[in-house]
Amino acid sequence: MNFSSFGYLIKEGFKNIWSNRMMSLASIGVLISCLVLTGSAVMLTVNVSGIVESVEGQNVTTVFLDENLSELEAVYIGKTIEKVDNVTDATFFPKDEAIEAYREALGDEVFANMTGDGNPLPHAYHVTMEDLSRYDETVDALMAVDGVASVSSRKAVAEKLVSLSSLITMMSFWIILALAIISLFIISNTIRMTMFAHRFEISIMKSVGATNTFVRIPFVIEGVVIGLVSAAASIGLLAVLSDAVLPIVSDILKLDYTPFSEVMWPIIGAFAAAGIIVGSLGSMVSIRRYLHHEGNEILGW
Repeated sequence: MNFSSFGYLIKEGFKNIWSNRMMSLASIGVLISCLVLTGSAVMLTVNVSGIVESVEGQNVTTVFLDENLSELEAVYIGKTIEKVDNVTDATFFPKDEAIEAYREALGDEVFANMTGDGNPLPHAYHVTMEDLSRYDETVDALMAVDGVASVSSRKAVAEKLVSLSSLITMMSFWIILALAIISLFIISNTIRMTMFAHRFEISIMKSVGATNTFVRIPFVIEGVVIGLVSAAASIGLLAVLSDAVLPIVSDILKLDYTPFSEVMWPIIGAFAAAGIIVGSLGSMVSIRRYLHHEGNEILGW
């Protein structure tokens, strides 16, 4: 196929869109809706994951040391705690600071009645874990450190955070998959309507020996153009919606959010790829049955 033939096929693809413009506009509208919903699901996943990671960073587990350890020994044990796998930070909390915190919280009189003159509290470390799904194994590793007496259990919080992150990821996956199937179905029907309108031309091309590739290219181009136009419009609409909605939600929940600009380029690439793939696949699926017939068979004669 030479360049002039390919240029002719590209023109035919654009001509198909214009000649069947109402169905093309309907397909673009539906595909924009699907892509915006998909993008919204992605933005939701990104922001929830960011919140979960932020909470994970603040989800501190307290590691209590043996009561008879000196401060110097406690500092030495902290070096071992920092080396435990999955531990990102271990902040030393000496018992003198701990007892003062209790004194400030309870007041001098209540504090004196509860504790007496001594300091019954042990030295401790505030430990932050990188991956809360590995909470149990990390606690076991901490308990194996010589000089560690106990670890405060935050297992319930850890399990809830991990479950929330998994749930959001799974829901987003199924939403994106469902919308991709709907988009493929809509574009397939649009291309099928176009082919029905051009069935006489297809019949003539097949009768004079046109190859399947020659017949297919205009319809593939039509699908790809529909996909790319929808992707471009969806990106602009998603950017406007994200910039309008996320700050409001952030103010209400008092939480930081991930702006659209931070994930813009991956979404642009994904939307462009989705538009090309869904558009071309929809075209190929629709035209496949026509390519198995010759001449009058296409028209049902």
